[in-house]
Amino acid sequence: MSKFLNEPRDAVVEGLRGFARCHADEVVLNERPRFVRRRNPNRNKVGVISGGGSGHEPLHAGYVGFGMLDAAVPGEVFSSPSPDQILAAAQAVAGSPGVLFIVKNYSGDVMNFEMAAEMFDGETRRVLVEDDVAVENSTYTVGRRGVAGTLVVEKIAGAAAEQGADLETCARLAEEAIARTRTMGVALGGCRVPTADRPNLEMAPGEMELGVGIHGEPGRRRVPLQKADAIVSELLDAVLQDLGTPGDEPVLLFVNGFGGTPLMELYLLYDAACRILDERKVKICRSLVGNYVTSLEMPGASVTLTRMSDPMLTLWDAPVRTPGLRWGG
Repeated sequence: MSKFLNEPRDAVVEGLRGFARCHADEVVLNERPRFVRRRNPNRNKVGVISGGGSGHEPLHAGYVGFGMLDAAVPGEVFSSPSPDQILAAAQAVAGSPGVLFIVKNYSGDVMNFEMAAEMFDGETRRVLVEDDVAVENSTYTVGRRGVAGTLVVEKIAGAAAEQGADLETCARLAEEAIARTRTMGVALGGCRVPTADRPNLEMAPGEMELGVGIHGEPGRRRVPLQKADAIVSELLDAVLQDLGTPGDEPVLLFVNGFGGTPLMELYLLYDAACRILDERKVKICRSLVGNYVTSLEMPGASVTLTRMSDPMLTLWDAPVRTPGLRWGG
């Protein structure tokens, strides 16, 4: 598998340099220690910070900007950022209202964000995203993994902070978004980390991994490839069983690509999901389709549902201006 690289060990920092140059009107890259922040941080509001291993672009750096994150802390590919990186990012963007850390539930991320919060001289809150319904414990977690639903949490909390909500309110709204969001994914193959000589998930032709993690972790089971309708039906069965029947509450339907699935196929999966949810009398009020939380070039996708209350709808619709997500005024 060929890649556009100079030295594999430099892939993350060189990619971040290109990202920061391309979006220099919005973000600034600090290289030592490494983090991405807003070009003009607003220290009069709650600072919203997230991060984790690289390889999931545009998550997290792509969501730094108005209405979402104040800073993102990228580790090496599929590796947690260090406490020093996280602390430096918090110090660079935070003011007296404090800092909200949004953390995906992976052991290294949890430990390092906790250490950074202890070292930070200011008020902090931490929320743990664990939206994956596929497995209870996995290679890198105790408890459920944080996957594509992280974007939903960052958008809701970021909008609240932008509107001047205090730290407790931002944390409460983030926790509400976490409680209302569930995800399950499927992969048709693996990806190759720049420094590795083989894919992280090897499958025979015609196989798929149901419930795969965003680092290539095993899911519920490996089965023969099925038709798209059958795949989406199984993903939604698992998501709705865990989320509960939304009843009169509408949902956000988010079909996310893992980096190697054509947009045409993602929209095909979205169409299948719409038909299945229509049959089940689940109302879709907002939609998102695309490669937003990826796993390098992995061929695969996930389906996320979020039960949307009226306050969450207002925060979702609020203007956002980041390199990876943009709408509104």
